[in-house]
Amino acid sequence: MVAGGMKWSIIGLKWEEVGRTILALVFKIVIQITMLIGEYIHTLDDKNRLSLPVKFRSEMGKKLVLSPGLDGAIFMFTEKEWAKIAQRLSSSSMLAADNRSFNRFMFGGAVETAVDGSGRILIPDFLKDRAELKGKVAVVGVQNRVELWNEAKWNAYKKGVDAQANELAGRLGSLGVL
Repeated sequence: MVAGGMKWSIIGLKWEEVGRTILALVFKIVIQITMLIGEYIHTLDDKNRLSLPVKFRSEMGKKLVLSPGLDGAIFMFTEKEWAKIAQRLSSSSMLAADNRSFNRFMFGGAVETAVDGSGRILIPDFLKDRAELKGKVAVVGVQNRVELWNEAKWNAYKKGVDAQANELAGRLGSLGVL
């Protein structure tokens, strides 16, 4: 009976260890959720290469997706986040004109790009021209994506949003978002 009791206590310890391991993995997964935040100003070189902030390089990986963004920006996603966006967009009805138009906008202008050994990405001419990128580029973390902005346009946009911040917060609050 002692041997049987000993066996059960060993199994019990193993299950406890398994539970701690699972908890540690869950905790690690929660901590490793990518939160892209911050604003950086980097220079676009004459070969259309942009150096990414070190923080974003480590969080986003080596392969990224660039797409036309909103408000004149370029959106940059991790492969994993792009797959989520693509799934959501693909599940929308193709019978609705707005869905078709937005899908064409996002997918038609999207490109995969690799981060080189120096932490730079190559921005295709059509996206660079669309966002009017030249010289200084604002690289802005927005939770699940990074936005690339013409620095002057970014500063003007921020100024406009700063002027409306209280009103925006009030509207979001009335919707239960904040």
